[in-house]
Amino acid sequence: MPEASEPAALTAVVVAEEERRRDAQAAAEAGELLPDDLLPGVGGEQMPLREGIRAGGWGLIVSLLLVNIIETFDSAALNTLGPDIQKSLDVSKTTLQGLTSLSGVVLVLSTLPFAWLADRYNRARILASATTFWSVFIVFTGLVPTAFLMGIARIGAGFGAAARIPISPALVADAYPIRVRARMFAMEGLGRPLGLVIGPFFVGAVSAQVSGADGWRYAMVAIAVAAVIIALTLFFMRDPGRGRNEQEAVLGQVLAAEDEPPVRLSSASTRLKKVKTFRYLTLGIGMLGFALISVPSRMSFLFQETYNFDAYKRGWVLSLTYLPALLVIPFAGRYGDRLFRRDPRWAARLFGGFVIAYGVFVTIGSQLQSVEALIVLLAIGNACQLAAFTQMGPIISAVVPYRMRAQAFALIGFYVFLLGGFFGGLMVAAIAEAYGERTALLTIVPFGALLGGFLVMRGARFMKRDISLVVAELLEDQAEQRRVAADPEHLPVLQLHDIDVSYGPVQILFDINLEVQRGEVLALLGTNGAGKSTLLKTISGLVMPDRGVVRMNGRTVTLTDPEIRVAMGMIQVPGGEGVFPSHTVADHFEIWSWLIEDPTRRKERVDAALATFPVLADRLSARAGSLSGGQQQMLALSKAVVLEPELLLIDELSLGLAPIVVQDLLEVVQGLRSAGVTMVIVEQSVNVALSIADRAIFMERGRIRFEGPAQDLLERDDLLRAVFLSGEGA
Repeated sequence: MPEASEPAALTAVVVAEEERRRDAQAAAEAGELLPDDLLPGVGGEQMPLREGIRAGGWGLIVSLLLVNIIETFDSAALNTLGPDIQKSLDVSKTTLQGLTSLSGVVLVLSTLPFAWLADRYNRARILASATTFWSVFIVFTGLVPTAFLMGIARIGAGFGAAARIPISPALVADAYPIRVRARMFAMEGLGRPLGLVIGPFFVGAVSAQVSGADGWRYAMVAIAVAAVIIALTLFFMRDPGRGRNEQEAVLGQVLAAEDEPPVRLSSASTRLKKVKTFRYLTLGIGMLGFALISVPSRMSFLFQETYNFDAYKRGWVLSLTYLPALLVIPFAGRYGDRLFRRDPRWAARLFGGFVIAYGVFVTIGSQLQSVEALIVLLAIGNACQLAAFTQMGPIISAVVPYRMRAQAFALIGFYVFLLGGFFGGLMVAAIAEAYGERTALLTIVPFGALLGGFLVMRGARFMKRDISLVVAELLEDQAEQRRVAADPEHLPVLQLHDIDVSYGPVQILFDINLEVQRGEVLALLGTNGAGKSTLLKTISGLVMPDRGVVRMNGRTVTLTDPEIRVAMGMIQVPGGEGVFPSHTVADHFEIWSWLIEDPTRRKERVDAALATFPVLADRLSARAGSLSGGQQQMLALSKAVVLEPELLLIDELSLGLAPIVVQDLLEVVQGLRSAGVTMVIVEQSVNVALSIADRAIFMERGRIRFEGPAQDLLERDDLLRAVFLSGEGA
């Protein structure tokens, strides 16, 4: 019996330990890193709205408001005049929904390149150009004779409308002080209800004034003319500067712009997934999108089929359902600023509460037979969901570093319009075709709104920590700029500050800080699973840190892709997987040398690598997989000889190799060191590492336990014993 109980007892201990680890990590993630007085926008007195507007100017916020209004006219026209467009083009409901949803799909995909442009050029002028482009395709929408051309028109309109999603909120966040941010987002957000109030009435009136079934076409042309006029005003707007308000609030000054490599969307999206508040927000908004995008068009069909409303009546009835939002949105903005000052987490809870209320009111209203009750409850629901979005901009602006702000807003659009606007729209339209409009609304609205609101509120507990990480990054930027200004001659080739890395829920690296000077060789040692290879992958960009900064020659590369780092002179030789087995040796040299633009120089470097490893010269036509382990490692290391890196990262140089092969490789490494190449080497053999390293770092369980001259490590028997007992260190 004792023997039988031992496995169960051991299992219980393991399970209990894992539960304690998860609880500790969850507490750390939701914990507060900095006191409230260091969090921008938290505490203090409320700033008067007039003072906040004066800081950023009336012209910008009014122009953004007008762009929001006029772009909403387009969706108002499609929702209000949908039955007329369906009859004119002779298509089914589902087909019309698919055609009009194309603009949403293209809009989603186009937000990403517009976010890329927003990080590099004048954002106001980009928005002006995109609005002009949008107006051209709105005219085209009004002229199309066939369903196919309607699809083309909606694709073009979707592309032009995409710029507003990442650019408008980023401009608001950067132009106006943090203490009025929710109110400014509310002011810009008034554009949607104003457009939805005025838009259906406007397009319905224009359509009614034109005899025949094609009155909707004139409405589209009228919208386009107004858009061109608004776009002209944006061309004269000045870009407020990225991250200005956060820098002034945290640092008391605006930092000099760094000469940073471009931030790639792939890297930014990976890093944004580490921001807990943002991750829950995107999931919640994605769920909400299923309900949000489909409701207006379904209501238009419900009014027509159940209550026999014509286009004009549908227009003014739908207008009425957005009137209460004009009163609720300013209140939500003011109240959101007040909540944020007290505790930022309540701003996210306010968002989620409004979303849940939207789902409740619209679900109940859509099932009532009384048209008056339906209109009243729909109006209350619309006011709730539009009030909710006054908090989205301040939340994202607070928890996302300004370098990724445009990408963050682009990804929000991706979740809302791709999930809700296209897939959700088609799903709801298909249900409506089969079972009716009420059943479609009952199926999708409660699911999307209630789950979406719950997820946003669930993520609120991480807000203070996420804001703290943004502040810590700003403080680190300031400290680094001061240090560089004080001693510009001793700029490290590599810097890692406050690096945390996780694989899913398991944290691997904890608060890693290290610097490597020019020409230095740093050895990374430690037990199995200490995080050495993960640290090397973080440096090269193969793994994105949860927080912290990676710099090369003073330039921040945390959010740049690996290929950008290679172009900057950073090369990694991976351990045990540094070659492509199915490619020949000659293929490898051709691939690696392709990065060298000058053909003459390219040949010289390949010849130098072959001279360094003559055994490879005899096997150029052999596949890399057929080489011995030592020859494969030589081939992997030859990449460094070809490309002449400034920073070389080597993972497990001697793993599984015979001593004589290791000696040959060490001679090559010594030659690179003599040439001034800075190196970081993860090595299983203590003797090998210390024979070539100037300095050593010992890691254990994701933390640095020792850092100092390589020879000093020989005096730490406790650390070396851990290496040898783990099976390493031969």
